[in-house]
Amino acid sequence: MKAIDLRSDTKTLPTPEMRQAIFEAPLGDDVDQEDPTINQLEELAAGMLGKEAAILTPSGIMSNLLAVLCHTRPGQEIIVGSQAHIFWYEGGGASVLGGVVMRTVPNEIDGRMQPELIADAIRPEDLDFPVSSLLTLENTHNRCGGAVLDAAYTAEACALAHSHGMKVHIDGARIFSAAVALNIPVKDLATPADSVCFCMSKNLSAPVGSVLCGNRDFIKRTRKVRRMLGGGMRQAGIIAAAGIVALETMVDRLAEDHANARRLAYGLSEIPGIEIQPERFKTNIVVFEPPRSIPVEQFCEKLARKGVLMYPFGKYTVRAVTHRMVSTADIDEALEQIKAVVKD
Repeated sequence: MKAIDLRSDTKTLPTPEMRQAIFEAPLGDDVDQEDPTINQLEELAAGMLGKEAAILTPSGIMSNLLAVLCHTRPGQEIIVGSQAHIFWYEGGGASVLGGVVMRTVPNEIDGRMQPELIADAIRPEDLDFPVSSLLTLENTHNRCGGAVLDAAYTAEACALAHSHGMKVHIDGARIFSAAVALNIPVKDLATPADSVCFCMSKNLSAPVGSVLCGNRDFIKRTRKVRRMLGGGMRQAGIIAAAGIVALETMVDRLAEDHANARRLAYGLSEIPGIEIQPERFKTNIVVFEPPRSIPVEQFCEKLARKGVLMYPFGKYTVRAVTHRMVSTADIDEALEQIKAVVKD
């Protein structure tokens, strides 16, 4: 039985075109910036995001950590959303390795932090306080159900931070999904920020890698810090080759994932006992509550036995993520199996 894997878009496998590009990629030593395939990817990514330069990293977590380490100094403070990936899922690396304090501002259900609350969180100059040096945004926002931050909000938040002498980093793991949902160029969402990263190994379907973009001086600093972290990957053009194919062929098709996520969300809304606000979900992440009579771990276990895989996402909620390896027919089958589990 084929599993319908809705646990994450990290479960995507590379396309045949990616595998061929990996096989044929010209290679060199990237630590000395001699890998032509990586150089091509970084130039392509920087141009698409409206930045001067870019650097390939093994993961989005490393990209976010590099941004923190290169925008701040130990003893300073960064402002993050209360539901931010950097705060929840990155092992406290910003504090452990960067020596910075993470101060949280509540995320609204749509992923935004209210500008007035950001302003309130920025420290005044005082000997007793850490310096507020970096604001981080997340687009799309994972824990807020793939919520999209639009260009106007991003520009407003960046302008606020910049007016206080702060830098802004966007954790844009799925920022291409945001751009497709808004039907705008991705650079419109990235330009106001000082740095932005995106993952190639999620909904873009490449097997591994992230790209961090910013101005030339910033990226030059990140190369040294990436080396300190063990991120010099030598002939990593085999990674970059798949990333180039991803950027050239996978972006426009993200609309299919969004359509399947909407189909799933509205289908779930018709199942008695399921709690969901289907209109919330604009991209490829759907979050819902099974009946309280079925603990979420048990719900996911029962569903897995029927060939549908999802992750628990908190005490009462479950997350499902659509991607190119899940078809519309798979969504309809998943809904039938969810109905069966709820009825049991």
